[in-house]
Amino acid sequence: MSTVLAGSRWIRADLRARTGQAVLTVLAVAGIVAALITAATLLEDGTNPWRSLSAQTDGAHVWIYTKDSPQVALGAIDGVTQTAGPYRSAPVTVAQNGKKEPASLRAMPATQPAVAHPVVAEGRWLDPSQPDGVVVERSFARSLGLRIGAPFTIITINGERHTLYVRGISDSADQGFYPEWTPGLAYVLPYTLDRIEPMLGRSEWVTGLRLADPEASQVVSQRVVVLLEDRLQRVYTWREVRAAMELDNRLLGTLLALFGVVGLVAAALALANAAGGRVLGQLRDLATLKSMGFTRGQVALLLLVEHGALGLLGVAIGTLVGWGVMAAMLGAGSVAPIPVLAIVAGTALVVLAAVGVPAWRGGRTPPIPDVPAAPPRGHLSRLARLALLVRLPPALVLGTRDAFTRRVPAFLTAFGLAVPMMMITIGLGVWATLDNFSAHPEQVGQHAALYVKPGKEDPAVAERLAGQDKDVAEVYPGTDVNALAPGEARSVRVRAIGSSTSPYPFPVVEGRMYARQGEAVAGQGLLDLLGLKIGDRVRLTVGGTPLIVRIVGRTVEPEQDGEVLSVGLDSLAAKDAVPPEYYALALKPGADPLEVRGRLLTVSKEGLDVQAAINPADRLAIIRVVIVALIAVLTLIGLANLLTASALGLRDHAFDLAVLKAMGLTPRQVMATLVTGTGLLVVLGVGVGTAAGISVVTGLIDWQGHTSGVGAGIGRAPSPLTLAVAVLAVVGTALAVALIPARRAARAQVPVTSR
Repeated sequence: MSTVLAGSRWIRADLRARTGQAVLTVLAVAGIVAALITAATLLEDGTNPWRSLSAQTDGAHVWIYTKDSPQVALGAIDGVTQTAGPYRSAPVTVAQNGKKEPASLRAMPATQPAVAHPVVAEGRWLDPSQPDGVVVERSFARSLGLRIGAPFTIITINGERHTLYVRGISDSADQGFYPEWTPGLAYVLPYTLDRIEPMLGRSEWVTGLRLADPEASQVVSQRVVVLLEDRLQRVYTWREVRAAMELDNRLLGTLLALFGVVGLVAAALALANAAGGRVLGQLRDLATLKSMGFTRGQVALLLLVEHGALGLLGVAIGTLVGWGVMAAMLGAGSVAPIPVLAIVAGTALVVLAAVGVPAWRGGRTPPIPDVPAAPPRGHLSRLARLALLVRLPPALVLGTRDAFTRRVPAFLTAFGLAVPMMMITIGLGVWATLDNFSAHPEQVGQHAALYVKPGKEDPAVAERLAGQDKDVAEVYPGTDVNALAPGEARSVRVRAIGSSTSPYPFPVVEGRMYARQGEAVAGQGLLDLLGLKIGDRVRLTVGGTPLIVRIVGRTVEPEQDGEVLSVGLDSLAAKDAVPPEYYALALKPGADPLEVRGRLLTVSKEGLDVQAAINPADRLAIIRVVIVALIAVLTLIGLANLLTASALGLRDHAFDLAVLKAMGLTPRQVMATLVTGTGLLVVLGVGVGTAAGISVVTGLIDWQGHTSGVGAGIGRAPSPLTLAVAVLAVVGTALAVALIPARRAARAQVPVTSR
């Protein structure tokens, strides 16, 4: 018992003596654990939204869209256990808060079906006693800012307006989240849809198939294609829905995971360096404990408890913060306990392993209290010899010698600073890539700033009004259609815009732009899906009409996971291309899209539907906040390493201070000597980390772009000015931190003695 009390008092005294370093260590580990939990939750949530929604809704695995109600028994297909529908669906435009958004009204019964039934998150389901009620899918309702009881104004194809009222807001696994997946989805009673859109020719029929084995969705889809032939409009499976739901969270989760894993390595190095430095500084205390009767194992356990407790406290705080943030963002049920427990256990093991080796070395301290552990003598580093050769001032020469007195701690310090700096550089590269998206949207396919739909106007009138505006440089007529992919039995997006002779300026990063009918460019996701390469021909089916094109280039494609084929409008059959669905407006340099939109709405008396293009960078704005937070955590890790290096340097050269002063060095020169020793390690670590980050940043971003379907060619390195400012800021901060203990030691009137 006396041993335990003595050990606890010793631990408390030592922690009080280095409170700042202890707090930095706890905060650094907490930040890393919080980042890892957030990453695991977002990555799990990236694939789990569909999984959890499908389980709640008993969702279908294959969705089929046909021109009319299918006359074949789809439920009799081998592997199909249940069917949903067929449900009639009609396209409309929702006018809400000055915005017009495309939507699909789907007729559903008042009694929800057993398969693919939406889950009402707010309000109630459809009721015959309220025929003007509508239930809106949650992401669509969030985009429109809808609440229960709000009016829901819709415009049909023939221009008629109808007002419904939001009765409920629901979750659905039928399609991806809006606006990544359009049109938005809303449910009404069959009677209501018949009243709003009595023309069956303007509708389509939706049928869902639930399978005994979801992995058989490809085979079932192919059988559906054979059975329905020309009546089939499009088909997609649960895989496309899952991919559409996961994109943004997956990107953010991947970034956090990369920062978290590398940060954990840096934190482990910081802990090992701190523990090793403290053991070197406490050798006399440890020897005294051994002479008092502490065994080797007890001393090692004492050190493990002291340094491990800081790491474990950081793990606990980080777990609470990470869990709390994710619960607040996604709901308490979205945080999976198993990944969190795995992260906590893994991080705890890393922490204990990092401090275990220095603790073991401390336990081997001999019980001789009067023998200090002096730093190695008798050699000069090459850098110190170079400093002598070029006749640097004595203070700098001595500081250069001191930097590498203990080579292993010097390496750990420099490496511990290089790893955070490498990740900071990568973070700045991600920031630069987002800035490039914002400043040059044409490089990610957003050459057009506005999209005009005819609305109440005739398409020819809409094109004429758009082309007459003084700030409109070019008008590209376009239509987006769904096409059946060969051998995949699923639908992909075909974007027909401009013409083969006057193509829309897509950002082609491989190959060339299409220049004649029958040529196309494709996103990376489509090339991967169909196993194609530039130069191959592909046969698609658009509304029963074959579309045979040759792939001549690859574009950067942020939409639909890159599963988009882009062609000229004249490559489509006339029935699919005339009239155009919309007009993409490229503006003159310096033109304000909002002003142009306002003029077009005024001149058309709001007959046109004019919407601004959505820049992909806008959806990823949260990443900027994450980068700032992670840079702060990495900075804490670097400062913890730096404090350890400074403390070890002061401890090793405490007796040299009196000698230096006796030699005639002023306090400023003594301070310069101490700061130079630490500063060289800082410059070395920061320089190596920056060089490593620059060498991999564009490759990492392009790799992520390739795997997500967007495609390589989007990565940007931080500008030289940004890098210079970052390096100067890091080095300046590090030197300022190292200056504080050096100044105090240099002004001391008596030699600082070793503990």
